[in-house]
Amino acid sequence: MRKFFFFLILLLPTLCPPAFAQLCTGSLGDPVAWIKFGEGSGPSPALPASVTNYTFTGGCPNDGLYTITNLSFGCFDGSWHTLVGDHTPDDAGGKFMLVNASSTPGVFYLDTIRGLCENTTYEFSSYVMNVLKPASCNNNGIDPNLTFSIETVSGIVISTRNSGDIQERETPTWVQYGTFFQTPANITSVVVRITNNAPGGCGNDIALDDITFRPCGPSINATLALNGQDFISLCEGDTRSYLLNATYSAGYANPRLQWQSSLDNGITWSNIPGATSSTYLRPATGSGNFQYRLLIGDGVNINNPVCRIASKPISIQVSPPPFVQATNYVFSCYGSTVDLFAAGGSIYQWTGPNGFVSNQQAPSITNIQFNQAGMYRVRVTTAFGCFNTDSTLIDVYPAVKLTVGPDANICEGQSVQLNAGGGTRYRWEPVAGLSNPEIANPIASPTDSSVYKLLVLNDYNCFDTARVRVNVWKRPRANAGPDLRSITGYPIQLQGSASGTDIRYTWSPTQNMDFPGSLRPTVTLNANSFPQDFSFRLDVTSNLGCGTSSDEMIVTVFETVKVPNTFTPNGDGFNDTWEIELLRIFSDAVVEIYNTTGNLVFKSIGYSQPWDGKRNGQALPAGTYYYTIDLKVLNAKKLVGYVTIFK
Repeated sequence: MRKFFFFLILLLPTLCPPAFAQLCTGSLGDPVAWIKFGEGSGPSPALPASVTNYTFTGGCPNDGLYTITNLSFGCFDGSWHTLVGDHTPDDAGGKFMLVNASSTPGVFYLDTIRGLCENTTYEFSSYVMNVLKPASCNNNGIDPNLTFSIETVSGIVISTRNSGDIQERETPTWVQYGTFFQTPANITSVVVRITNNAPGGCGNDIALDDITFRPCGPSINATLALNGQDFISLCEGDTRSYLLNATYSAGYANPRLQWQSSLDNGITWSNIPGATSSTYLRPATGSGNFQYRLLIGDGVNINNPVCRIASKPISIQVSPPPFVQATNYVFSCYGSTVDLFAAGGSIYQWTGPNGFVSNQQAPSITNIQFNQAGMYRVRVTTAFGCFNTDSTLIDVYPAVKLTVGPDANICEGQSVQLNAGGGTRYRWEPVAGLSNPEIANPIASPTDSSVYKLLVLNDYNCFDTARVRVNVWKRPRANAGPDLRSITGYPIQLQGSASGTDIRYTWSPTQNMDFPGSLRPTVTLNANSFPQDFSFRLDVTSNLGCGTSSDEMIVTVFETVKVPNTFTPNGDGFNDTWEIELLRIFSDAVVEIYNTTGNLVFKSIGYSQPWDGKRNGQALPAGTYYYTIDLKVLNAKKLVGYVTIFK
C-alpha cells in the first residue's frame, strides 16, 4: 500500500450487510470453530507461521505485512477507514486481522480445522472489509479479490468460492463470504485456504474477522403452537403449559431430536430430559427469560455438538407482577383537593367511593366531600400485561370556618385590634408591630401600611388563610422653610413644605400673598423702617382626623441692596470674597466689573458665587475696580460704584 494524503473522517463500521456467499439454506448448529483473532486492549501476538506467510507488525501494516488489532486509525494519511472494534458489536474489545496485501498474489491465510464429523454438511463463513476509501489512490485503488478454498489435509479440494472484486465503500462495511461443503467419509479435518488474487500496487487492503465453521442441515422451524411465533410474554402465576412445536425438512436418513433450554440468553444450553420429539409441552415456571430450541442430528450425531444442527430459539419471557406503590394514607380536609399517585406500570385503573373511577396515574379529587372518604384501589398493569393492585385510605376532616375582620385605617402612632375566628391555632405575619402573633385578636401597631397574612388551623390540622390590610395614615407635618431676606417692595417666594396623608395647608397672615393655599406663595413686603421682620405661619391639617401641625418663618426686609467697597482676597479665610448681601435673591441680576483701563475682568448672571478677585483664574493686583449691577427688575436703577482690593 503506497501512502497518499487524505483528510481523516471518523466512521464506525456498518454491520450486517447483505451476504455475498453461498451459505447454508437450512438450519445451522453451534460453531465448531470460531476464529475471532482475540480480544482485549493489550498487545496482540502474531499468528503461527503455519497460518500466514505475511510478516507481523504493529500500527498500520505496509505491503506484505499484517497486524491483529481492534483499532485502525489514521493509516496512510487517512486513506484507510478508521475502524473502532471488530465485526461483532457485542464482542467487547474484539480484534480483527488487518492485512496490507503483498504485491504478488498468493495465499495469505491457511488453517486446519479439526474435530469435524464425516459425511456431514458444514457452512464456512468469513467477514471481510475493503479498508481503502473510494477517493484514495486517485479514485483508482486496486480492489481485493479473494478465493476461499476448503480442502482435505491431503490437498483435495472439497469446495471453493471466489469473492469477486471487493469494492471500496464510503463507510466501513463488513461483507460476509462463505460456502458450504460435505466432509467425505473418514474425513474429520479440513484446511481453509484464503488466496489474494489481486495484483500489487495502490490498494488491495483488507480486514478479516469471524471465520466460522458450523454444521448445516435440514431447515428447522420451531414455534409456539399457541400463536405460531417464536416469542411470547407471560406473567408470573400463569399456570398454563405451552406447547412448543417444530417442523423440519428432509435431509437426514435417521433424524433424531432433542429439545434444549437456556436461562442465560443462549450462552449455554441444557438438554431437557425426555424431550426428544418434535413437540414439547413446557410447564409453568416462575419469572425469568427462557429460551428453547430443537436439536436435530443424523443418528448418533445428535449427541455430538459438532455434527448436529439447531432451530432458532423460541423465547418465553415470564415477568413478575409489578411492584405497585400507591399513595400512603391521605389526610384531607373538606372542600380541598386531594392528589392520588401510583407507580410501577404503564396502565392505571383507579376505583373508589361514591363511584370514583380514573385511568390516570396521578388523579386529583377536587372539592372533596365527606361521602368521598374511604378506600381507593388501583390496578397497575405493565407493558407485558402483568398487573398488581394496591390501595390507599382517604379520611376527610372538617375544614376551618375562618372569619376575619375587615381592613382597618389608623393614624400614625395609633393601634388597632385584629379579629379572626374559626380555628384553634393562629399565626399572623409579619410579627413586627403585633402584640402576640399567635392569638386570634392581636393588637397591631404598624409604623407603615401593612398587609398581615393569617394562617388558621383546627384540631384536625385543616387550615385556611386570609389577609388583613392596615392602612397607616401619616400625621401632618409642617415646615415653613428657612428664614428669608428681601428688599422693600420686591416679591419673594416662601419655601414651605408639608407631609402627611390627605392633608390641606394654608399660610397666615395672607396680606400681600398671592396664593395662601399653596406651599410656596409669593409675598411683596413694604417696610416702614429698615431692617423690618415679618412673620409667616404654615398650618397643615389632616383631612382624615389625624391632627394638625404648624411652623413659622421670618422675612427680613431691607431698604436696598448694599454693596461693600472693599475686600481682601489674601486667603486668610476672612473677607476673601466680595460678599453682596441680598444680591442672591435676584437670580437674573447681571454683575460686571472693570479695571481702570475699562477692560471687563468679571461678569456673572445671578450672584450665587461671589467674586474672588480673580480674572480667568488668575489673581488680580490690588487696586480699585468699577462695577455695574443690573438687578433686572422693572423700574429698578442700575447700581454703580467702585470696589477696592487690598492684599
